[in-house]
Amino acid sequence: MKKKNIVFFMPFIGIGGVEKNLFLIANYISKKKKNIYVCTSSKKCKDKLSSNIKILTPTKKISSNINIRLKYLYCLFTLYIFLIKNKNSIVFCFQANVYCILLCKMLNIKVIVRSNTSPYGWKHNFLKKFFYKKIINLSDEVITNSVEFKNQMKKKFNLNSKFIYNPLNRDEIITQSKEKVSLKFFNEKTSLKIINIARLTEQKDHITLLKSVEILKKKKINFKLLIIGNGNQEKYLKKFIEDKKLKKFVKILSFQKNPYKFLNKSDLFILSSRYEGLPNVLIEAALLRKFIITTDCPTGPREIILNGKGGFIFKVGDYHDLSNKIEKFKNNKKKFKYKIQNTYKALDRFNYKINLNMYYKLVCKYI
Repeated sequence: MKKKNIVFFMPFIGIGGVEKNLFLIANYISKKKKNIYVCTSSKKCKDKLSSNIKILTPTKKISSNINIRLKYLYCLFTLYIFLIKNKNSIVFCFQANVYCILLCKMLNIKVIVRSNTSPYGWKHNFLKKFFYKKIINLSDEVITNSVEFKNQMKKKFNLNSKFIYNPLNRDEIITQSKEKVSLKFFNEKTSLKIINIARLTEQKDHITLLKSVEILKKKKINFKLLIIGNGNQEKYLKKFIEDKKLKKFVKILSFQKNPYKFLNKSDLFILSSRYEGLPNVLIEAALLRKFIITTDCPTGPREIILNGKGGFIFKVGDYHDLSNKIEKFKNNKKKFKYKIQNTYKALDRFNYKINLNMYYKLVCKYI
């Protein structure tokens, strides 16, 4: 019997944690199986993928400025053409899940969906929730990446998903973290170096972080905050920094190929997100033994830092509490070292080989 094709579907490959997981999972499975494809509009991803993975891209040249929904549609058409000619395929969807499920069901193709972000952002959109519930349950398998996420999918959508933790590539992160940092701003001697690594979007809620450090400035606390990321809120955040006279204390750095060297120089990592899936960056901060302060957002952060045994948790948007917790950590660094150790010791859950092998076994069920 002809071997099945495995097509990973991700129309737009950017620079976040989802992309890291796509590369890890696709590359791992490609070592064990042939006929692996990635369907995307992002041609530059080729250097991140194994040489034996084939890239399916739209024949029409797509501008980088085009609306992301149009990228989805172009890639869906590319996937459709491929599946019409290659019925002996399964699809592993990382993005545009609803569209992909509908296409696969129309063609009678098995589809595995990896749900990456909590549906919390849809809480006010009844129609979106209704249709999502109907369509997501048509998939052959749904993967979530935390226990809380799995429970939420069951409660909100009556969906029995399978949870697999994100695989942590320890060696790569530790190696890259040892590179020197030439950024003067983060090399200056200061009592507290704070870092945030995230897309500059409303979801990541950097404004709460900036409001919290404005309070620190007023208290004349010595700190530096480095924010690494790109996004549509960059101008808004930079204007806030300028208006509040925070330039001496806060710097926004564009996306870095190696953010780990900056993370390694920090004392404190802060995640200010309104919602997540399972934020890789918290796991990476724990690996490099950084103290973590995070929102209690759905889903994943509380799980990663062991319900507060491995760091501090604050309510989404509560910049006063965040400011208090930053100050509390600064004044008691040695006292809270045990929390760093607690989170570090719990990292075995994200074992690289074990979790990647779980993905491989899941895919094998359908080929």
